[in-house]
Amino acid sequence: MFINLRLRSPRLALSAVFGLGMLVMHGAHAVPEIQTWRTPTGGKVLFVAAQELPMVDVRVVFDAGSARDGEQPGLASLTAAMLTEGAAGLDADAIAERVEAVGAELGAGVDRDTSYTRLRSLTEPEALEIATDILLKVLAEPNFDASAFERVQQNRLTGLRLAKQDPGSVGRKALYRAIFGAHPYASDPSGTAASVAALTTDDLRAFHNRYYGAANATIAIVGALDRAQAETLAARLTAALPDAEPPPDLPPVPALEQGRMHQIAFPSSQTHLYLGQPGMRRGDPDYFALYLGNHILGGSGLVSQLMEEVREKRGLSYSVYSYFAPLARKGPLVMGLQTQNAQAEAAQQVLLDTLKRFIEQGPTDEELEAAIKNVTGGFPLRIAGNSKIVRYLAVIGFYDLPLDYLDAFPGRIRALSAKQIRDAFRRRVDPERLAVVAVGGSSESGAEAGPEAAQQVGADAVGQD
Repeated sequence: MFINLRLRSPRLALSAVFGLGMLVMHGAHAVPEIQTWRTPTGGKVLFVAAQELPMVDVRVVFDAGSARDGEQPGLASLTAAMLTEGAAGLDADAIAERVEAVGAELGAGVDRDTSYTRLRSLTEPEALEIATDILLKVLAEPNFDASAFERVQQNRLTGLRLAKQDPGSVGRKALYRAIFGAHPYASDPSGTAASVAALTTDDLRAFHNRYYGAANATIAIVGALDRAQAETLAARLTAALPDAEPPPDLPPVPALEQGRMHQIAFPSSQTHLYLGQPGMRRGDPDYFALYLGNHILGGSGLVSQLMEEVREKRGLSYSVYSYFAPLARKGPLVMGLQTQNAQAEAAQQVLLDTLKRFIEQGPTDEELEAAIKNVTGGFPLRIAGNSKIVRYLAVIGFYDLPLDYLDAFPGRIRALSAKQIRDAFRRRVDPERLAVVAVGGSSESGAEAGPEAAQQVGADAVGQD
């Protein structure tokens, strides 16, 4: 979930510069050198100097994702949403006008592990000073104005009501509850209608004071600055943050004891089918083997094994996929597709059979060679541009990954064998202990239940609203 202050008419200069930057970085294909240090107040900084273009990207990340919501689901995401709604006495319009005046971009977002704020600005001194000042205010002095909060809160409640009408949203939320149970990752970042309606601005202030501390911050900077300028920028951004220590580590994610089917009635001619279980964490020793193996299994689009078995051979679904979503603790392994209600059982069986066969046999030599070429050949595009690099820096810093992560990535992929992939999947994936969520069913039963009742059936089946 993210909030983006997208401006109506930013200066054309920044757009042109960014477009040129994509071309420069793509042409260079270079892995950037990462510098790192701590600010005087304890913030962790990762910096890449990119002098080719007069621009800078900044991303400030906190261990303040939805896993820190506790008994108040939606708290982290609403706190982040309110940052750009007013700060240091400025309202949302005043913030937008100042940012727009210098052609900058400002945004905020949340996932299960993190809350973040991001800024893109030209490095021309006056423009950068104004943009930095706004980011500083947003981070350290949010207004949490009652009237603005009521509007944001009502918008969220409307979004939650609409989500109940979307079988995909219903299914994805149910899958996380089924995989993670009582773990904090089970809760959706957007919260529930009841929890969001109960939140107050005092709750948001308390959350901000607890989690938006300098010692809990990771600052990623990429752009046309030297080391001294980057140090000054990072120190300014963290100097006024609350004095709060990093929170304790999240609890481990327990393995599923057994597989379980969750059928959620829904008035739809299509069934949304999701299968999952705890997968891997960031920095996992098996990360590269599981990553490349999944690319072959279901992560590479039309040439994956799942696509071949489900779509090409049997025509059961237009699209089918699998992915690992690593987090600070074990994130999910997810497999999914949409199919006609009458074909749901057959599609589920093909998913399971394909997964079991992959675990038993692994990839062929031809599949492995093609996957390695595809992943390593596309790697330069993944770091083609400051905005992509700054996101990687934030991930590397927040999850304490090695500083040579980007540099080593292609080599780690090329070094993998089919045996290593097969071994990793055999040890880490258990097809007998998958949570299965199917949202759909017969049109008659779904029509009788209706969207609201269908959502309640799903909540009852999984055990949490």
